[in-house]
Amino acid sequence: MDSADAPGLMAGGDAAKRPVFLFEGPADLSETAIPTGQLTLSGPSEKRDPAHWPVRGDLAHIRLAGLCHVPHYAVPMPHRVTMATVLRGAGRADAEALAELGAGESFDVLDIAGAWCWGEAPASGLVGYVAHAALAVLP
Repeated sequence: MDSADAPGLMAGGDAAKRPVFLFEGPADLSETAIPTGQLTLSGPSEKRDPAHWPVRGDLAHIRLAGLCHVPHYAVPMPHRVTMATVLRGAGRADAEALAELGAGESFDVLDIAGAWCWGEAPASGLVGYVAHAALAVLP
């Protein structure tokens, strides 16, 4: 692609030393020329209970888009608990038990990693890990 195809792009031997885009208007970047208040955070941060908040450092429930910043958002995959199992605080058999899930209960899976599924139990709103072997995909 040359600069005739994309008139806003710079080309030529000294292109690396010039701005990538050509903007119309004055190039005034003084403190008074930059609008204020557009990129600021204000107000107190809302504290949320992690046991009821489906967000990790790498992933969050899609309903939290715009409320928390993570690299990925997931649409829950509905599953049914096939045998009584434990909802755990981490994806390990020795992790803290958060709740007992009975056979037939639903569990919304947000991530599957090896033998563990991370997600949310809709009945209680609790978030945690369930053994993958204890779940079946809902049709």
